[in-house]
Amino acid sequence: MTTTDWIIDIVLIVIVLRQIKEVEIGRRFVLLPAGIVAYTASNYLASVPNVGHNWLYLGGLLTLGVALGVAGGFTTHVRAADGTAYARAGLAAASLWITSMSARMGFLVWITYGSGKSWLRDYSVAHHITTADVWQTGLVLLALSEVIVRLGIIVARGQRAKQINPVSSDRLAHV
Repeated sequence: MTTTDWIIDIVLIVIVLRQIKEVEIGRRFVLLPAGIVAYTASNYLASVPNVGHNWLYLGGLLTLGVALGVAGGFTTHVRAADGTAYARAGLAAASLWITSMSARMGFLVWITYGSGKSWLRDYSVAHHITTADVWQTGLVLLALSEVIVRLGIIVARGQRAKQINPVSSDRLAHV
């Protein structure tokens, strides 16, 4: 794991920890995680040989990331007041996010610094996963799909909440 890997993972965890206190669903709410996703995708996603069970593995991790993103998006509290949407990560959403990011980090630490390297090699051979790049790509797809899906669901729920609770006429009179 590089210093950049650690920084990205820690920043993604801090983003959700910040949301334990209610935050506005606005430009900043979207741009910071979207920027991290764009940076990570451009630096870590490489081509993957279409042989063996690479696509099965990648599809499984992508599906897991989407499922975690859906769960995180729907367990985050979303409300609107006076035409502004707000999000707050409750215990379930924050726990889910921290657990998924920490598990990914823990796996990387285990295979990089612990006894996991030989396990990873043996598992890859037994399951026809052809290159080490596939593992990195899969873990990046897991994290990115979780971030994108969670963010998309929260933003959509925020837009819906604003439609249900538009700006009050009293507030408009003072604008």
